[in-house]
Amino acid sequence: MLASIKTNSFTNEGQKLGMMYFRVAIILFGAQLLMGLIAAFQFLVPGFLFELFDFSVARMVHINALIVWMLYAMIGSVYMMITDETGVETVGIKLGKLGFWVLTAAVTVVVLVYIFVQVGSGTEASIWLIHEGREYIEAPRWADIGIVVVVLIFYYNVFASYMAGKQTGIMTVMVANLMALAGLYLAGMFFTDNISMDQFWWWWVIHLWVEATWEVFVGTLAAYALIKLIGAKREIVEMWLWIEVLMLFGSGILGLGHHYFWIGTPEYWWEIGALFSSLEPVPLIAMFVHVLYDWGKEQGEAHGRGEEGNVVTNSPAMAWIVTNAFGNFLGAGVWGFFHTLPQVNIYTHGTQFTAAHGHLSFFGAYATILIGMMYYGVQKAHGVEKMKMNFNSKMGIFLITFGVLGMTVALTIAGYEQVLVERAELGGTWNAFFVAQELPWYIQAQLWRTIMGVVTLVGFIYLVWDLLTIGKKNKAQQI
Repeated sequence: MLASIKTNSFTNEGQKLGMMYFRVAIILFGAQLLMGLIAAFQFLVPGFLFELFDFSVARMVHINALIVWMLYAMIGSVYMMITDETGVETVGIKLGKLGFWVLTAAVTVVVLVYIFVQVGSGTEASIWLIHEGREYIEAPRWADIGIVVVVLIFYYNVFASYMAGKQTGIMTVMVANLMALAGLYLAGMFFTDNISMDQFWWWWVIHLWVEATWEVFVGTLAAYALIKLIGAKREIVEMWLWIEVLMLFGSGILGLGHHYFWIGTPEYWWEIGALFSSLEPVPLIAMFVHVLYDWGKEQGEAHGRGEEGNVVTNSPAMAWIVTNAFGNFLGAGVWGFFHTLPQVNIYTHGTQFTAAHGHLSFFGAYATILIGMMYYGVQKAHGVEKMKMNFNSKMGIFLITFGVLGMTVALTIAGYEQVLVERAELGGTWNAFFVAQELPWYIQAQLWRTIMGVVTLVGFIYLVWDLLTIGKKNKAQQI
């Protein structure tokens, strides 16, 4: 989609590869939204595409596309920053490009199998060739192995470049975090006959992979972006980055506990998990507040001296990155905290509260900053010194944010209805589950979720159009 962008002398080989990852990421982002809308409509009309494209398949592709487009954008973001941080060209770039094509071919095949084959016989062959049947990590075994190989190539690019060049605090955290990112994925590549033990390791991927390693990943991107976009002081962002590493790897591991009770572990994991999972967004928010306060103070002092000060060099990217700080706090922090408190979770577990938290936290914590990095990539690709927002930029960020917030509120209302009727009143039976889904509150909430999904899709169209055109427009204005 972003193929019209021509790289120039301002863009090094690593950043060109980063743009390749961004192009695939934006396509998968669109696929995720489309599949989400199909699944949302099937909540309202259960017979829609019945036995052609069932809800379980639409949901599976929706969630897997979400994970994969974010991984693509994360990898692309790292390639965008390697040379800037290390001072050397990306080591092994040809191997990195080979990894990109291998991963893209594998993802294409997996998605086509999900859509057209859908299910298998449940034999060993199904696990290897179709999907493993494990929620959120359905990728077939051959694709799992391929992903590990590609990630090892990616890690070689990063680690070798890091060792060959400058070893900044940001890159030190990135290198250590990527090792954890690759290692934790391995926990989802095997299963045991004991369901509790299998779920234990499954959660290490589903929760810890995302809420520890991904959060640190976001922290490194935020630190780098704030230095590049507003001239933030490196010592400040790196200080908060190290604090984030300490808190996230501690709180992320212990925060897993709010899942453990439901797979047969002791009750004390409830309290431990609820407390520590709520601490995860704190360091990232503190970094933003500290940096923006210092930046505003310096701007005021510069204006007092009649100087311009450190201006924002990329307004669309900065808008998305600021949205990340508050979206992370709301989605991962607020919605996560009130949903995982043990006295509440006994009623909310497995309801639409989970979906509300998931939608806002993935958007607020990850999508926002990754979109910001895409805008930074466009700026680098066109060699624009200062990129300004336009109508498409504003409509993209407004409609996507408004749409996701709307979906979150609608799903929260649906979850509230489930808690009152399905859990508290009718006792959480199968009959209660179906009764709750037929009542007006639930149906109206799902209708609004669908409407807000359409709003989000319209915002996505504005976003794509802006990414395709904003660099060229700003370049023309600069000339």
